[in-house]
Amino acid sequence: MEAVDPIPLAQALMRCASVTPADAGAQDVLAAALERLGFVVARRRFGEVDNLFAKLGTGRPHLLFAGHTDVVPVGDAAAWTVDPFAAELRNGMLMGRGAADMKAAIAAMVAAIETHLSVHGAPNGAISLLITGDEEGPAIDGTVKVLAALAAQGERFDHCLVGEPTAVSRVADTLKNGRRGSLNAVITVEGVQGHVAYPADSKNPVGALLDLLGVLRGRQLDHGAPGFQPSNLEVTTIDVGNAPHNVIPARASAKLNIRFNTAHDGQDLKRWIEEEAAAVAAQHGVHIESRIAVTGRAFYTEPERFIRLVAGAAESVTGYPAQLSTSGGTSDARYIKDYCPCAELGLSNATAHKVDERVPADEVRTLARIYARVLQDYFA
Repeated sequence: MEAVDPIPLAQALMRCASVTPADAGAQDVLAAALERLGFVVARRRFGEVDNLFAKLGTGRPHLLFAGHTDVVPVGDAAAWTVDPFAAELRNGMLMGRGAADMKAAIAAMVAAIETHLSVHGAPNGAISLLITGDEEGPAIDGTVKVLAALAAQGERFDHCLVGEPTAVSRVADTLKNGRRGSLNAVITVEGVQGHVAYPADSKNPVGALLDLLGVLRGRQLDHGAPGFQPSNLEVTTIDVGNAPHNVIPARASAKLNIRFNTAHDGQDLKRWIEEEAAAVAAQHGVHIESRIAVTGRAFYTEPERFIRLVAGAAESVTGYPAQLSTSGGTSDARYIKDYCPCAELGLSNATAHKVDERVPADEVRTLARIYARVLQDYFA
């Protein structure tokens, strides 16, 4: 049998304007496609977020596919050369919001499963899909809550394949077997406003903030970890909002982000920032408030059987190796890794979140063939 074409389902999903957290019917489309293949579909809504869990088969091994149907806003709609939600095929490109990130990959999963079932029959184990509606949002009412509910019911997974866009230049050229953690901090320094000619009567928060940022930026966080580049701290904004030249402001604030590897758990970096802030506050006689959130922990999946299986399936279809990587941002794999080993393999991320988001339609078909080969090898 020829491989099932994922493009029609990809277009149907993309035509749903599911800007996070709205679903706009995307999961209805997906549920219908999965039920047609014999999946038992459960819809799980938390807060304003629609989530879907579908399962076919019982027992072990249990392979989970994961992804999300929500997309980011289109931005300047006038800058698009196509309707962002028309899912046009133009010159071999599938165009529209969600093409790269990541409705086309979900369609590839479903097409791969249909191909596998037609050729090999029911799996000797179970296949599941966990599809959330808030990966592009706060990620509070999606994957993390569905996984907790499933675990409470006794559901167990052996491995997970996430369909995030991981490729750099062509489909499946990069396989993510880990992700860096992420920490966000908002630091606010409260001083005493006054005249610049009489600094002794004031407490300048700007100097204190700059000193603190200098200390934080001056530290070498680490020299890397197995599979990871060194952690990095980036100041993303400094805000004072003080128009006059002759007034010492009362307040100054900054935001920063740290992308960290497995040398840290995030909480150690949080404590470090708080300790340095306390020292600078005491030195300058100001008050410093630090609002710090660890939004994702670093994880690493050893390149053992499952990673080798996925990489081998990709190379057998494409003819080129998939390079292992832990670069890039966060994904819902940061939650799934607490339940089973994860790999991430998908389409190119070159146009994700951009105007005229697009992917080559043939690469979507190639990804479906890769996922089908993963299924074949996994259940062999």
